[in-house]
Amino acid sequence: MLGLMQDWPLLLHRIIDHAAIQHGTREVVSRAVEDGSIRRTTYAQLRQRALQVAKRLGREGMVPGDRVATLAWNTDRHLELWYGISGMGAITHTVNPRLFPEQIAGIIDHAGDRMLFLDLTFVALVEQLQAKIPSVERFVILTDAAHMPETALKGAVAYEDWLSEADDDFAWAKLGENTAAGLCYTSGTTGGPKGVLYSHRSNVLHAMACAAPDYLALSSRDTVLPVVPLFHANSWSLAYSAPMTGAKLVLPGAKLDGASLLELLEGEGVTVTAAVPTVWLGLLQHLEATGAGLTSLKRVMIGGSACPRAMTEAFERKYGVTVAHAWGMTEMSPIGSFCSVKPVYADLEGEALLDLKMKQGHPPFTVEFRITDDAGMDQPWDGATFGRLKVRGPAVAGAYFRREDEPILDEQGFFDTGDVGTIDAAGYMQITDRSKDVIKSGGEWISSIDLENLAVGHPDVLEAAVIGVTHPKWDERPLLVIVPKPGRTPGKDEMLAFMTGKIAKWWLPDDVVLVEAIPHTATGKIQKTALREQFKDYRLPGV
Repeated sequence: MLGLMQDWPLLLHRIIDHAAIQHGTREVVSRAVEDGSIRRTTYAQLRQRALQVAKRLGREGMVPGDRVATLAWNTDRHLELWYGISGMGAITHTVNPRLFPEQIAGIIDHAGDRMLFLDLTFVALVEQLQAKIPSVERFVILTDAAHMPETALKGAVAYEDWLSEADDDFAWAKLGENTAAGLCYTSGTTGGPKGVLYSHRSNVLHAMACAAPDYLALSSRDTVLPVVPLFHANSWSLAYSAPMTGAKLVLPGAKLDGASLLELLEGEGVTVTAAVPTVWLGLLQHLEATGAGLTSLKRVMIGGSACPRAMTEAFERKYGVTVAHAWGMTEMSPIGSFCSVKPVYADLEGEALLDLKMKQGHPPFTVEFRITDDAGMDQPWDGATFGRLKVRGPAVAGAYFRREDEPILDEQGFFDTGDVGTIDAAGYMQITDRSKDVIKSGGEWISSIDLENLAVGHPDVLEAAVIGVTHPKWDERPLLVIVPKPGRTPGKDEMLAFMTGKIAKWWLPDDVVLVEAIPHTATGKIQKTALREQFKDYRLPGV
């Protein structure tokens, strides 16, 4: 027997419809890419323009199932494209401009994108790649006629001119909720970028789960600044969760430096924001240099890589801002866990509470965890036993785009994240390493992430990375690589003394090396493969 409820498919355009109806005057604020000025619109106006996008795409010859690429920053134009493209049945392919040019061309070609919408900052790049992306029939530059550059891109047109050729008299496409809506390629840290194809249903369910109080905790009373880009797997759900709840949106455009972010945080009364640690490092340095404060900000979400303990301490103890450590991946739409405080830990305070906040947290409804050994046997949830972290749920990838014949799930339907971690009895997960980065010393595992987080707590350290270096007796031993703060030169003895007593003695690095910079991936994570290549001939002292 079936239920007798209405058949109301979970479609993304219902989110912007709801925002326009219930929160129509709520602002969407953008910093313009052209000149850095502030542009203001509302959810009602954004919906109207999204309808224009959908209608104009149809006149361009786009049909349901076509891939339409965006190479753009967080702006109102980018957001209206998201809803317009998916609302007419096409697929929004958000391209990460921080990938290598060859990778950008490769994923556009692999996706078979028919159109490409791009910001002014990427025109020169795309001109160089044009011959390598033959599937693209039309280029639309996200600007107006006054700022339209001369360009060799075929059929290039200013977005505002292109959009003006259609009105908003359009009915959203009638689609099944499992229709593909978005395409996002992984950053290629393991074997090249792979396409993750989201559905309307998966994105709506993920946005609803993430908006809950223990996770993004958004409401119509919030003002949200998504610094994390829209091309980073749905801007951590904020592209959907914020309109769904009616939160005011503040979009930073291309200016992500500390001074520019502080201007938006303070000027727009931002209460919630989200980004990777490297972004917040820049903001904290600016605050320290200027003596400025944070008067409206209540919560900051930090993910993408492990949040250093010192960063959490700075936000919470110096500026009174609550830090929520998050974890996820492109294949998970992307949020998989949030570190909010369950009642079982409600009495924690001081260093004990900070210890808890270093964990990546517990999953929302729609995400299931398990940890296994290399043979696939489940490991205990005791907060100490390491295992391979595996996940499943309605917003977790079941296959990669155009690689559907390659199985990526285990026999129980779980996806291996490639992370190694622990889960405690209360369900809190903590990443200890990527499976390929964990240091195996004498048959035991050493967490490079724990060592890195400890090292950046030293007052002379700007950034730190730990890799395993070959050892004749122990197989591998940890090497600590440090970018010192300007004018500082922390030595090996000083660093080891600082770390002693805070970790197991046998975890202590065998050597410390100072460098000017540490390589990063396109998503801001430390690029361990490049670092290992850099130190492939390195020999530890006495070996």
